[in-house]
Amino acid sequence: MIGFIVWWLKVPEVIYQVLEQPLGSDELKGRSDVPETLEEFMDEVKNNILDAKDFAFKLREMVTLLEQRTRNAKIQEYLYRHVASSSIPKQLLCLALRLAHEHSTNAAARRQLPSPELVPALVDDSYFHFVLASDNVLAASVVANSLVQNSLRPKKLVLHVITDGKTYSPMQAWGKVPVLEAMEKDQRVRSRFRGGSSAIVENNSEKPHIIAAKLQTLSPKYNSVMNHIRIHLPELFPSLNKVVFLDDDIVVQADLSPLWDIDMNGKVNGAVETCRGEDKFVMSKRLENYLNFSHPMIAENFNPNECAWAYGMNIFDLEAWRKTNISLTYHHWVEENLKSGLSLWQLGTLPPGLIAFHGHVHAIDPFWHMLGLGYQENTSFAGAETAGVIHFNGRAKPWLDIAFPQLRPLWAKYINSSDKFITGCHIRTS
Repeated sequence: MIGFIVWWLKVPEVIYQVLEQPLGSDELKGRSDVPETLEEFMDEVKNNILDAKDFAFKLREMVTLLEQRTRNAKIQEYLYRHVASSSIPKQLLCLALRLAHEHSTNAAARRQLPSPELVPALVDDSYFHFVLASDNVLAASVVANSLVQNSLRPKKLVLHVITDGKTYSPMQAWGKVPVLEAMEKDQRVRSRFRGGSSAIVENNSEKPHIIAAKLQTLSPKYNSVMNHIRIHLPELFPSLNKVVFLDDDIVVQADLSPLWDIDMNGKVNGAVETCRGEDKFVMSKRLENYLNFSHPMIAENFNPNECAWAYGMNIFDLEAWRKTNISLTYHHWVEENLKSGLSLWQLGTLPPGLIAFHGHVHAIDPFWHMLGLGYQENTSFAGAETAGVIHFNGRAKPWLDIAFPQLRPLWAKYINSSDKFITGCHIRTS
């Protein structure tokens, strides 16, 4: 028979009492006697006779200090990434300037696109029409190249590129695709967010990942007219019945013509839902992640648990759209959000899109749109390789130095490494 002894050591109640009392945010300012490492803490415990209460105070101070430093470091990292993702790399600036110069000095670069014999295709519904809104020449070229190279019927493709005034000349000079210039500009949404990144970072009550999300909404990409333009597709293309809208941070890896065979069941927007999937970080988004359900206008009209969907690769049935009030609904809610001081949702075009297309979305197979390559470093390379369309949504755009190196080749393979403008501006093609 084996005997054993059970010894219970009861933690003094005072330790619980002290640890459960949070320290104020300013209580540790200027303090030099707080241990900064476990080693320093153990040395102090060994060298001083501490009762249970003093032990708990020291432990609480050390843990609080380390929590504050960890939080500040995380926020600083997010801020640096925000600045990096919002800046224009010198290689892209070089490319835009060289193409603009080419446009002004070379008559061939100013030729009308497309050529006269191809103009009828712009309004011919027997073609596969894709729409790309972009002010990034390099990104647009990757989308175009990947679309054409993976198409089984490239001669049946029409890619309409919507750009702004400053990008029109470089885009036309490169001569990749026909260009439709966007006329509408709306800066009110961004101008209403006072304080910018500084105001967000200085908020001591929010968790770092919430601050990161708010910083991302300040990105020029998410508030550009290029993003808002998609809500005007029925007006921009009055002769077309169906288009596929592509963001400029996607890569096409499969023939997309089967998208035209999908029965939309009378719905307007064919999109991939983002509440189901193996990746619980990327594919766990519901309306509550985008809309403020503490506001009565949101709470009374929507279900927080309803599945969200993604922009980036969407099939739009323009014929069905014209029978709805989707565009009016979109602008109504944007206006309501402005009136409320942006209390219905933070900046960005997906929240009003989720509202405007509510009840008009047809879920499509996730194969057609794999998300998260711009913010999920652990994205499966094998999974990304086999997706029909991959989307570098997030800060780590593939044309930036902060791109995830293991994922960037999926995008860079579609850069024409022999192009004189690419080589002249030292743009990486690997």
